[in-house]
Amino acid sequence: MRSYYGLIGALLTLSLIQIGLGQPVEYGLEERLLKTTADRIKEHGYPAEVHMVETEDNYVIGMFRIPYSHKLQNQNEKRPAILLQHGLTSCSDAWVLSGPNDALAFLLADAGYDVWMGNARGNTYSRNNTRLSTNHPYFWRFSWHEVGVIDMATMIDHILATTGETAVHYVGHSQGTTVFFVLMSERPEFNEKIKTASLLAPVAFMGNMKTLWAKYTRRFIGRPNQLTRMLDTTEVMHSTFFAELYNVFCTHHPILKFMCSNFMYLLNGDTDAGNMNKTVAAHLSETHPAGASSTQVLHYMQEYETGRFCQFDYGVAENRKKYGRDTPPDYDVTRITATLFFYYSDADTLADVQDVEYLASLLPNEPTMTHFPGDLITHGEFNWHVQVKELINTPIINACNAYEKSLDRLKGNK
Repeated sequence: MRSYYGLIGALLTLSLIQIGLGQPVEYGLEERLLKTTADRIKEHGYPAEVHMVETEDNYVIGMFRIPYSHKLQNQNEKRPAILLQHGLTSCSDAWVLSGPNDALAFLLADAGYDVWMGNARGNTYSRNNTRLSTNHPYFWRFSWHEVGVIDMATMIDHILATTGETAVHYVGHSQGTTVFFVLMSERPEFNEKIKTASLLAPVAFMGNMKTLWAKYTRRFIGRPNQLTRMLDTTEVMHSTFFAELYNVFCTHHPILKFMCSNFMYLLNGDTDAGNMNKTVAAHLSETHPAGASSTQVLHYMQEYETGRFCQFDYGVAENRKKYGRDTPPDYDVTRITATLFFYYSDADTLADVQDVEYLASLLPNEPTMTHFPGDLITHGEFNWHVQVKELINTPIINACNAYEKSLDRLKGNK
């Protein structure tokens, strides 16, 4: 029976990706969206900037900035920079949907920070490459490895060049933590460019993940094979097609309905439960899912199947060409030396407590650990929980403030 469910889940994944591929259209943000992140920021009276930054491999990354708070009118004062990075199939909108009273981006601006929100290549705000069309499969030939070592490095360096700062604070959720770990281990010089890193639902090792969707599909898409080669390097989960596709595949057959609901719960949390901010739930379909490459999903499935935190497995022949070895190399997390804060939960079926604590045990500097017991907060709710301000956002701001105060004291003693 498990094999049957697994095959159904794998075929559903194939259908979501292949039909979702369709004919991607290249268009401007204004044509594609009723509101951009900048629009949602300005609605609440805050100033907003859009920065389009090109990577070394020609992807154009969309970034949004709240340079200061209109409440504080602090544009002429020192404002430490902070970068917020979203999770898989999410985007910069995740940091503003809860509104000015709860959303982290607004709270940080009101606390005196220069707030930047990044977007991974391939999502709503980063669907451009100066040499490749989104219709070309090579456009989608990337995983979260490239998002980490290239996109994140590009965004951090752009912030530093724009602001004149020498380091930034960082907040990542889910894949936003994965790409942080990738960058800091593969390019350890970037540890010096991080003041603090607050990591929500940290994802690196995934051997104990408990999502049913992954459990039933792992044997089919957890290792390189003919099916994964069919799934690889295509667009997946973009909102322009997903609503109609969901209605076709996920509302009739009970098994498909179960698999779809489990997958959406994994990404966004339980929108019907009391824990979800209702303001967010009302606007989630306008912005999510924001799109990704299927290779990102497959890479996570490989992590689950192998229990390793390693680069993408292309199969033995291609691995030998790319890595000079039969299997992909592990990320050396002992090279991550930045000051880290982990936020994790018993109710998170993706970033399992055992995996998070195992990662923490390998790091040279012990992270500050905030563990939420019981069913208080699920994986998708770290941005959108009804108590996100008290549980997560205020502690993040306090950690950033403490660092800045210690820095000021250090400068005062010199």
